[in-house]
Amino acid sequence: MRRALVLGGGGVTGVAWELGLLAGLVERGVPVTEADLVVGTSAGSVVGALVCSELPVQRFYEEQLAPPSSEVAARLGFATLARLVWAGGRTRDAARSRARIGAMALAARTPSEASRRAVIEARLPEREWPRRRLLVTAVDASSGEFVVFDRDSEVSLVDAVGASCAVPGVWPPVTIGARRFVDGGMRSTVNADLAAGAERVLVLAPTSAAI
Repeated sequence: MRRALVLGGGGVTGVAWELGLLAGLVERGVPVTEADLVVGTSAGSVVGALVCSELPVQRFYEEQLAPPSSEVAARLGFATLARLVWAGGRTRDAARSRARIGAMALAARTPSEASRRAVIEARLPEREWPRRRLLVTAVDASSGEFVVFDRDSEVSLVDAVGASCAVPGVWPPVTIGARRFVDGGMRSTVNADLAAGAERVLVLAPTSAAI
């Protein structure tokens, strides 16, 4: 594996920032969207799916410049943020910390899974996993286990991306089989270690926390 592209979380702003940066680099002749491996966490999972669709990244960037759609914006208020910090900071065991955050997410009042899934599906031009290797990160809400989805996971691309984008306390955990999953950013905002072994790695991190 020669080249890896790692895309971090950052909400809808992160999606626009990453697409803008990628479009600008491609415009200048840097083939950043031709990476052999793409790793996507949270917002980065959306951008990763777009990049791997083999459609021009400039098209997706231009869509960011259109007037706002009717999509419901995330509201990560101070109270929710404080609960996340409190739940995650009560133990030094990383998995237990994530499980506490997952428990908070499971108990939170959020939009329905069905309505959120429709939003994620509308963001993706393709519903099938791409031929290029794409890794999408998530966290098991009950156990705190870090999980990586790919085309061999027998999980739909829509559900994998939805799970990776399921910010605890804001969006509903995503049900896949008998398990429910939350945002892969609960382990790291970029999970760049998944690109270990690549000769060249480009990391786009809209936020710098917990890289």
